[in-house]
Amino acid sequence: MNFIEMISQRNEEFVRSGHSADLKIIPSTKTIIIGCLDPRVDPMDILELKPGEAAIIRNIGGRVNPALLETLILFPIVTKAAGQEMGPGWNLVILHHTDCGIIGCYKHAPDLLATHLGVARSELESMSITDPRKAVAMDVAAYKSVKELPGGFMISGIVYDISTGKIEVIVPPSQLRSDQ
Repeated sequence: MNFIEMISQRNEEFVRSGHSADLKIIPSTKTIIIGCLDPRVDPMDILELKPGEAAIIRNIGGRVNPALLETLILFPIVTKAAGQEMGPGWNLVILHHTDCGIIGCYKHAPDLLATHLGVARSELESMSITDPRKAVAMDVAAYKSVKELPGGFMISGIVYDISTGKIEVIVPPSQLRSDQ
Protein backbone atom coordinates (compact mmCIF):
# COMPACT_ATOMS: atom_id res chain seq x y z
CA MET A 1 0.00 0.00 0.00
CA ASN A 2 1.43 3.41 -0.93
CA PHE A 3 1.14 6.49 1.28
CA ILE A 4 -1.91 7.96 -0.50
CA GLU A 5 -3.75 4.66 -0.25
CA MET A 6 -2.87 4.47 3.45
CA ILE A 7 -4.11 7.97 4.26
CA SER A 8 -7.22 7.47 2.13
CA GLN A 9 -8.03 4.37 4.16
CA ARG A 10 -7.39 6.21 7.41
CA ASN A 11 -9.56 9.07 6.23
CA GLU A 12 -12.45 6.67 5.66
CA GLU A 13 -12.14 5.61 9.32
CA PHE A 14 -11.96 9.27 10.38
CA VAL A 15 -15.18 10.02 8.47
CA ARG A 16 -16.89 7.11 10.26
CA SER A 17 -15.65 7.77 13.78
CA GLY A 18 -13.80 11.07 14.17
CA HIS A 19 -15.24 13.75 11.92
CA SER A 20 -17.25 16.56 13.46
CA ALA A 21 -19.00 19.10 11.27
CA ASP A 22 -19.59 21.12 14.46
CA LEU A 23 -15.98 22.33 14.79
CA LYS A 24 -15.63 26.09 14.48
CA ILE A 25 -13.02 28.11 12.62
CA ILE A 26 -12.15 29.79 15.94
CA PRO A 27 -10.13 27.51 18.24
CA SER A 28 -12.24 26.61 21.28
CA THR A 29 -9.42 27.58 23.67
CA LYS A 30 -8.68 30.77 21.69
CA THR A 31 -5.11 29.57 21.37
CA ILE A 32 -2.53 29.72 18.62
CA ILE A 33 0.50 27.47 18.99
CA ILE A 34 3.61 28.15 16.95
CA GLY A 35 5.97 25.20 16.70
CA CYS A 36 8.46 23.28 14.65
CA LEU A 37 7.46 21.00 11.78
CA ASP A 38 9.48 18.12 13.28
CA PRO A 39 7.07 15.14 13.34
CA ARG A 40 8.30 14.21 16.83
CA VAL A 41 6.86 17.48 18.14
CA ASP A 42 3.27 17.52 16.94
CA PRO A 43 1.41 19.77 19.41
CA MET A 44 -1.76 17.72 18.95
CA ASP A 45 0.11 14.70 20.31
CA ILE A 46 2.51 16.06 22.91
CA LEU A 47 -0.08 18.39 24.47
CA GLU A 48 -2.97 15.93 23.99
CA LEU A 49 -5.08 18.53 22.25
CA LYS A 50 -8.48 17.72 20.85
CA PRO A 51 -9.56 18.75 17.35
CA GLY A 52 -10.58 22.39 17.26
CA GLU A 53 -8.87 23.39 20.51
CA ALA A 54 -5.96 25.32 18.98
CA ALA A 55 -4.76 26.77 15.71
CA ILE A 56 -1.29 25.37 15.04
CA ILE A 57 1.32 26.98 12.81
CA ARG A 58 4.53 25.10 12.13
CA ASN A 59 7.76 25.92 10.34
CA ILE A 60 11.48 25.06 10.54
CA GLY A 61 12.43 25.46 14.20
CA GLY A 62 9.14 27.14 15.09
CA ARG A 63 11.05 30.40 14.82
CA VAL A 64 9.60 33.81 14.11
CA ASN A 65 10.02 34.79 10.47
CA PRO A 66 8.35 37.17 7.98
CA ALA A 67 5.89 34.58 6.61
CA LEU A 68 4.79 33.58 10.09
CA LEU A 69 4.27 37.20 11.11
CA GLU A 70 2.21 37.77 7.98
CA THR A 71 0.00 34.79 8.92
CA LEU A 72 -0.46 36.08 12.46
CA ILE A 73 -1.32 39.55 11.21
CA LEU A 74 -3.94 38.08 8.83
CA PHE A 75 -5.50 35.73 11.42
CA PRO A 76 -7.49 38.50 13.20
CA ILE A 77 -9.19 39.23 9.88
CA VAL A 78 -10.24 35.57 9.65
CA THR A 79 -11.63 35.63 13.19
CA LYS A 80 -13.44 38.91 12.58
CA ALA A 81 -15.07 37.41 9.49
CA ALA A 82 -16.19 34.55 11.75
CA GLY A 83 -17.76 37.05 14.16
CA GLN A 84 -15.08 37.26 16.87
CA GLU A 85 -12.34 39.67 17.80
CA MET A 86 -8.84 38.59 18.72
CA GLY A 87 -7.11 40.08 21.70
CA PRO A 88 -7.98 39.69 25.40
CA GLY A 89 -8.69 36.06 26.24
CA TRP A 90 -6.48 34.70 23.46
CA ASN A 91 -3.22 32.79 23.97
CA LEU A 92 -0.12 32.68 21.81
CA VAL A 93 2.13 29.75 22.75
CA ILE A 94 5.62 29.54 21.30
CA LEU A 95 6.82 25.91 21.35
CA HIS A 96 10.46 25.04 20.72
CA HIS A 97 12.15 21.69 21.39
CA THR A 98 15.45 20.01 22.08
CA ASP A 99 17.38 18.19 19.34
CA CYS A 100 15.93 20.47 16.67
CA GLY A 101 16.90 20.03 13.05
CA ILE A 102 17.31 23.80 12.68
CA ILE A 103 20.81 23.23 14.09
CA GLY A 104 21.67 21.29 10.93
CA CYS A 105 20.45 24.20 8.82
CA TYR A 106 22.60 26.53 10.91
CA LYS A 107 25.69 24.38 10.33
CA HIS A 108 25.13 23.31 6.70
CA ALA A 109 22.97 25.99 5.06
CA PRO A 110 23.37 29.23 7.02
CA ASP A 111 22.53 31.48 4.07
CA LEU A 112 19.29 29.64 3.43
CA LEU A 113 18.42 29.69 7.14
CA ALA A 114 19.11 33.42 7.33
CA THR A 115 16.76 33.97 4.40
CA HIS A 116 14.09 31.80 6.06
CA LEU A 117 14.37 33.80 9.27
CA GLY A 118 14.44 37.14 7.46
CA VAL A 119 17.81 38.17 8.89
CA ALA A 120 21.34 38.74 7.63
CA ARG A 121 23.69 35.77 7.92
CA SER A 122 25.77 37.79 10.37
CA GLU A 123 22.75 37.89 12.74
CA LEU A 124 22.41 34.09 13.02
CA GLU A 125 25.05 33.85 15.75
CA SER A 126 22.93 36.08 18.01
CA MET A 127 19.72 34.08 17.46
CA SER A 128 20.49 31.23 19.88
CA ILE A 129 19.83 28.63 17.17
CA THR A 130 21.47 25.88 19.23
CA ASP A 131 19.74 26.72 22.54
CA PRO A 132 15.94 26.21 22.48
CA ARG A 133 15.44 27.85 25.90
CA LYS A 134 17.18 31.06 24.89
CA ALA A 135 15.59 30.91 21.43
CA VAL A 136 12.05 30.65 22.78
CA ALA A 137 12.63 33.60 25.12
CA MET A 138 14.08 35.57 22.20
CA ASP A 139 11.08 34.76 20.00
CA VAL A 140 8.58 35.74 22.70
CA ALA A 141 10.37 39.11 22.97
CA ALA A 142 10.27 39.46 19.18
CA TYR A 143 6.51 38.84 19.06
CA LYS A 144 6.00 41.39 21.83
CA SER A 145 7.59 44.02 19.58
CA VAL A 146 5.21 43.44 16.64
CA LYS A 147 2.68 46.28 16.87
CA GLU A 148 0.37 44.70 14.26
CA LEU A 149 -0.47 41.78 16.58
CA PRO A 150 -3.42 42.22 18.96
CA GLY A 151 -1.91 43.48 22.22
CA GLY A 152 -4.32 41.73 24.56
CA PHE A 153 -2.95 38.25 23.80
CA MET A 154 -1.29 36.27 26.55
CA ILE A 155 2.01 34.93 25.25
CA SER A 156 4.20 32.20 26.68
CA GLY A 157 7.22 30.17 25.63
CA ILE A 158 7.72 26.47 26.27
CA VAL A 159 10.35 23.90 25.35
CA TYR A 160 9.57 20.24 24.73
CA ASP A 161 12.30 17.77 25.67
CA ILE A 162 12.54 15.09 22.98
CA SER A 163 14.19 12.61 25.36
CA THR A 164 11.70 12.87 28.26
CA GLY A 165 8.48 13.97 26.55
CA LYS A 166 8.05 16.80 29.07
CA ILE A 167 7.48 20.46 28.45
CA GLU A 168 9.18 23.20 30.42
CA VAL A 169 7.67 26.67 30.72
CA ILE A 170 10.51 29.06 29.92
CA VAL A 171 8.46 32.23 29.57
CA PRO A 172 5.35 32.19 31.79
CA PRO A 173 2.17 33.68 30.32
CA SER A 174 2.23 37.46 30.14
CA GLN A 175 0.35 40.03 28.14
CA LEU A 176 1.76 40.53 24.65
CA ARG A 177 1.36 44.30 25.08
CA SER A 178 -0.88 46.50 27.15
CA ASP A 179 -2.08 48.68 24.24
CA GLN A 180 -5.29 46.69 23.72
